[in-house]
Amino acid sequence: MTRTEKQKMLAGAPYDARDDELQADLSATARWLARYNASPGTAPDARRALLAERLGAVGEGSTIRPPFHCDYGFNIRLGAGVFLNFNCVILDVVEVTIGDKTQIGPNVQILAADHPRDALEREAGLEFGRPIHIGRNVWIGGGAIILPGITVGDDAIIGAGSVVTRDVPAGATAVGNPARVRSQGPAD
Repeated sequence: MTRTEKQKMLAGAPYDARDDELQADLSATARWLARYNASPGTAPDARRALLAERLGAVGEGSTIRPPFHCDYGFNIRLGAGVFLNFNCVILDVVEVTIGDKTQIGPNVQILAADHPRDALEREAGLEFGRPIHIGRNVWIGGGAIILPGITVGDDAIIGAGSVVTRDVPAGATAVGNPARVRSQGPAD
């Protein structure tokens, strides 16, 4: 059975991003983002309803301050009480989950999209994704970058401007470029 490019994308397999179905999804998301990003004065409940139109899940009390940027939206799952500050970017070609009560600073980039290391595959237009999972009660400082395939454990802290290239354990504090774990939690 032949899979569509969208099915390949959602499975994390190499896919052709120029595919008509994917391009239509990107266009629909761009139209939705234009409406969402024009809503800063909108009541929180109305803005949450706008989020629910496109995102895969939006927990009670979750907030994303516009402007916000994403690829598809439907691969993003927010728990309850999640907060994303201004100008966050989520490249969600595969699932991106953000747990309850996580707080994300301005200009954070969560990048589940990836590209082949082989130049010929890149030239052929192939891409793939690796899921990102951010636990509950995580704090991610402004300007941090979370790379494809990363898991950030519950109660972790990511320092401002950090580039997270490896998983961060629950309760740990990670800082720098590349981010390194500086403490393992309250027992340290």
